[in-house]
Amino acid sequence: MVAKTVPNRSDIPAMPDLLPITHDRAALLDVQRIVAAHACVKDRFGELNGIKTIAGISQAFVCNKIISGIITLDYRTLEVKERAHAIETEGSPYIPTFLAFREGKAIISAYKRRPPDERPDLLMLDRCGINHPRFAGLATHIGVLLDIPTIGVTKSILCGTSRHPAPANVGDSRPLVYANRDVGWVLKSREGCNPIIVAPGHRVSVTTAIEIVRHCLRGYKLPEPTRQAHIYANAVKRMYGAENHTRQR
Repeated sequence: MVAKTVPNRSDIPAMPDLLPITHDRAALLDVQRIVAAHACVKDRFGELNGIKTIAGISQAFVCNKIISGIITLDYRTLEVKERAHAIETEGSPYIPTFLAFREGKAIISAYKRRPPDERPDLLMLDRCGINHPRFAGLATHIGVLLDIPTIGVTKSILCGTSRHPAPANVGDSRPLVYANRDVGWVLKSREGCNPIIVAPGHRVSVTTAIEIVRHCLRGYKLPEPTRQAHIYANAVKRMYGAENHTRQR
């Protein structure tokens, strides 16, 4: 589970500082406005049937550390191809709707640790995309920062409403609307479970986001990319905790 850092990655574009180290709310809001302005909710990744790989990203937490795990899967079979992780000190305290400033550094570090010739075609994160009060959820923030297509998947609605009855059958979905704008979907992903929330982050349309997530369902509540990433991040957390316990003895 150990991965080596790959320095000077040419596939990570230069961007303004979108993860500033500051607790100034006005400055953070300015960054989110920049992210929202750069976010693209149109398909900008080629053909849907041309997707070869998809990566899931999830975080685990221990003390003031954030463990970010990234799992790359074959898009057709959803078999795991690569794993990488990073452990970073949290960038800021937990503040709802500002999660990118807490978790973003760890995510970028994990992304840099994957093999340089294995750039995934798309990222799926267990956080919001444009379904965010300022249309700049973590999935959107990371997508803009890395200029890579992203989708956000969460277990509850952060903002917006679904004006239709809740989906009853697995695979059914209902539009999620916020500020008179379609920002995602309420999706029934598993029998006996509450629906999940799906939203585009960057360079993916609202319509395509739900198609991709449906493709990634394999009988669990969460789609395979984020489910596998969640399992992996928590496995690293257990390993990290065991190592720390051994050192303290």
